[in-house]
Order: sequence, then structure tokens, then C-alpha cells
Amino acid sequence: MSDALLQAVDLHKHYRLPREQLLAARPLVQALAGVSFTLRRGRSLGIVGESGSGKSTLARLVMALEAPTAGQVLFDGQDLNRLAPGALRRARAGFQMVFQDPYGSLDPRRRVLQTVAEPLAVLHGASRAEQRERAAEALDAVGLRSADLDKYPHEFSGGQRQRIAIARALITRPKLIVADEPVSALDVSVQAQVLNLMQDLQDRFEVTYLFISHDLAVVDLVCDEVIVLQQGRIVEQGHPDQLFHQPQHPYTQRLLAAVPGNAGRIAPT
Repeated sequence: MSDALLQAVDLHKHYRLPREQLLAARPLVQALAGVSFTLRRGRSLGIVGESGSGKSTLARLVMALEAPTAGQVLFDGQDLNRLAPGALRRARAGFQMVFQDPYGSLDPRRRVLQTVAEPLAVLHGASRAEQRERAAEALDAVGLRSADLDKYPHEFSGGQRQRIAIARALITRPKLIVADEPVSALDVSVQAQVLNLMQDLQDRFEVTYLFISHDLAVVDLVCDEVIVLQQGRIVEQGHPDQLFHQPQHPYTQRLLAAVPGNAGRIAPT
């Protein structure tokens, strides 16, 4: 078995915008331009960059929610965009996503059991008894109680809601979790709790993380390697200590200088 769990191979993604005039050509936007990386099993890779740098586009391609214009996304050696629909559905059990907003990502009309067990029901066709058992196990893993399965999202705090979202991502026992700004909507004190939880779950379940964030401090804390995206291109890549303390690219230096307290501390190379 290869050590590489996820590989992006020369990913390009273009979008056509609406016409500005009736007879004009539709403008072309290049969201990603030749992005390549390898994420090894049990590791955490951070993707950082400003809004519009291509981070969320990359997440959608990795999750096979969109197809690249060119290039490949290989998960466990399989090109996700060449899989037949049934094979892709089976592969999806191996990768799940945690979204930014714990308030918007949970349906307020559905009980926690329905929300957490949904991937298990859709991807595995599990019985109701198995769904409840596995959902209770997932809640326990994130520090909640099985009694919480019958509650609604409004009965929980923001941090607890994000724990529920993480439980939903864990229930299929995935190899990869794509975390798209998973703590940016939370209070600072709660952020630390959720990040500690994610690290603990990685140790317990050998989960691999693709961690997308604009918060450099968060990425520095939880990631083994970091990629800096600018306008759809990788401009710098390396260990957090290297990138955040001795950045080489001017764009990385500007990102760090914009962090409160860092102004004047990052010297151009």
C-alpha cells in the first residue's frame, strides 16, 4: 500500500463568467493553475492564502464535487474523475468534509441522529439500528453523549455544533477529512478545544487532514506541512516552522506581516 493517500496532479480549474455584453465572449477566470501536491497517510496538510486564492476551489475538486479543467485528483491511487458513479459513491466513504459554519451546516429541522447518521445511510445503506449505534459511537468520540442524538442543533453551543459536524464526518470512518475553515466561526477559546479534539481524533483513528484556513496561527498549530496559494498557484511550500518564521516568497511575507503583532517582524529576503 502506497504511503500517499491524496495526490493532486497539475490541477487546473477555469470558470466562465456571465457575458458583460450580449455579443461579447464570456470572460474566463482561472481559479487554479497547475497545483500539485502529495498528502501522506496520517499527516496534516494546510492550505493558506487570501480570499480568492483558490483554496475553496481546491477543496471542491478534492471532494469530487467539481471536476478539474485539467489534471487529476488521486485518492488511494484512484483517479476520482474517472470512476463510474457507483464506484465514486463507494469511494466517498473514504473522504468526508467539515465545513466552516457549524450553524449553517446543520439542518435545524433535523435531529442530531439524522444529521450524523446521514452519510452512513446514504453511502452504506445501514439499518436504523446500526445508524443509531454508530452515531452514538461518533458522538462519544467527539465528547458528546448518546442522549444528544435526539436533540436539535439549536440546543447546542457553537463549539458543540462543530463537534457534531466532526462526528458526522467520522461516522463512515474515513481516511481523509477535508476541513474548510473549521474553527473560523467559533470564539477563540472554543477554537482551541475543537483543534485539540481534531488532533486527538487523528491520533486515535489515524485520520489524514487537508486543512484549509486563512488563519496562519491555526495552521501552524495543527499541520505538518503548509502550502501557500496565490491566485491559484503554489508560491511556497514546506514545514510550518520554515514558512512562518523564515518565509521566502514576498506573498508569504505579506500574509504574515498582516497578522496582528507581526508587523515589522517579517524581514524581506
